[in-house]
Amino acid sequence: MALPPWHAHPDVWVLFAGIEAAYLAAVRRHRRERGDEDPEWRRRATFFSFGVLLLWVGADWPIHDLAERYLYSVHMVQHLLFTLVAPPLLLAGMPPWLLRLMLRPRPVHRVFRFFTRPLVALILFNGVLLFTHWPAVVDVSVRSEGLHFGLHVVLVSSALAMWWPVMSPMPEMPPLSPPGQMLYLFLQSLAPTIPASFLTLGSTLLYPVYGTFPRIWGISAHSDQLVAGLIMKLAGGAILWGFITVIFFRWHDRERLTGWDPLQLRQVEREVTSELSKR
Repeated sequence: MALPPWHAHPDVWVLFAGIEAAYLAAVRRHRRERGDEDPEWRRRATFFSFGVLLLWVGADWPIHDLAERYLYSVHMVQHLLFTLVAPPLLLAGMPPWLLRLMLRPRPVHRVFRFFTRPLVALILFNGVLLFTHWPAVVDVSVRSEGLHFGLHVVLVSSALAMWWPVMSPMPEMPPLSPPGQMLYLFLQSLAPTIPASFLTLGSTLLYPVYGTFPRIWGISAHSDQLVAGLIMKLAGGAILWGFITVIFFRWHDRERLTGWDPLQLRQVEREVTSELSKR
């Protein structure tokens, strides 16, 4: 059997189609009422739509079915999509005016501001991460579609809070400075090594329920657990360190430019002006 039998998930289709439609309708209405004030709206819409697409891929067949009925390693891939890939894309695609509209109720704004503080967000996300990987929770969740969905909602929500100090698009709630972002993501890269170590070094099944599922592709339950741990540690770490690398080089380029003395800046300005005048 190459893949599990196709299984329709109309609730997933409706959910993500509704989110995408609501976002595009809000953007279209804003542009119609106030004009094209945001020259980056197409880029933002692309990021957001791609983030929604990745959430849909993770929540639909075949990933959902493989993760819930066959392989914990695919379950780990699903969680990476839900926590480290889709959420930064969603935040990169959110225009500040839409976030302000969503946070307009004062209680919502206060709760959101509290949970997106760097230390709180870090603790919240990793607490949720450890909770959702607790063997008893995994055992119950794979037996209940409703509980599994609820855990995924909490996981994605905590991931959005975790990414906020790095990806915030709101000037009034700005992200950390580049050095702060790198330190923050470095700390985040350390936390998943704890459950990953149990998965890769354990001699017994950490999640016995996955040992009761049908085997697929010739992967034993113990090998599946080992692969899951490697995915969590290596793939998750690669994503976070990729962000750290990009942040560092962008910061380095910006500091190099702003670190020039006035004479150098005036020389560059004259050269650019001269080049533009020739065109």
